[in-house]
Amino acid sequence: MTKIANNLKFLRQLKGLSQEQMADELEITRSRIGGYEEARNEPPIDLLIKLSEYFHIAIDALVRGDLRKTNLDGLMKVGKNRILFPILLDSDGNDMVELIPLKASAGYLKGYADPEYIEKLPQMRLPFLPTGKHRAFPIKGDSMPPIREGSFVIGKYLERIEDLKIGNTYIVVTKDDGLSYKRIMHYSKKEAAIELHSDNKMYQPYKVKTEEVLELWEYTCCLNMNQYDNTELNLDSIMNMLKGLKVEIEQIKKR
Repeated sequence: MTKIANNLKFLRQLKGLSQEQMADELEITRSRIGGYEEARNEPPIDLLIKLSEYFHIAIDALVRGDLRKTNLDGLMKVGKNRILFPILLDSDGNDMVELIPLKASAGYLKGYADPEYIEKLPQMRLPFLPTGKHRAFPIKGDSMPPIREGSFVIGKYLERIEDLKIGNTYIVVTKDDGLSYKRIMHYSKKEAAIELHSDNKMYQPYKVKTEEVLELWEYTCCLNMNQYDNTELNLDSIMNMLKGLKVEIEQIKKR
């Protein structure tokens, strides 16, 4: 079976629907559903768009990913105006933090909704993070001091743009600009736009339409990697630093 065949059957069963019930809701025949699930046919683009809207899942994830590997609770909690992003779990069922290497950040726009892309990223578990889904993003440039290029910002996924906090910093993922780390200073529901500011006043603020925003990740903490040179900056050095950080936090708790 192809991935889309597996995914359609999985999503239908997850909703507790028969093939006939799902066919009725999509206004197609039951035999077409059966053909797609048995990989005898593949849905045309107009139906893929309809399926994406029906399940609130990106077309990339429907076609290229294996949705059986995602967090089922996260899958069903995605709101109407959001698309599913893959959530990786460890053997104990804990959310893993995916780290987006600088070299991989350019491909994030194409892969953010693809479970296979996410699975290939370096992963870590940080026990001191608050509840929620977190991801680590590389910082480029000097627009947000004191955080410098080479650092990683760990952000908590924000499901609804209405829940953002004015004045806080976010990793903003947009269709045109990709990954940006900025401070949101204004949100207008009427204008359907947010205003992004840099802490470095050399950079001018600018507005982004909310329809262009793919993801928002609220700042949780920063991993300062500037103590390492380029030859030392790898996953092992990052993990060693995190282990040291964990020890420091445990010592503080004991006090």
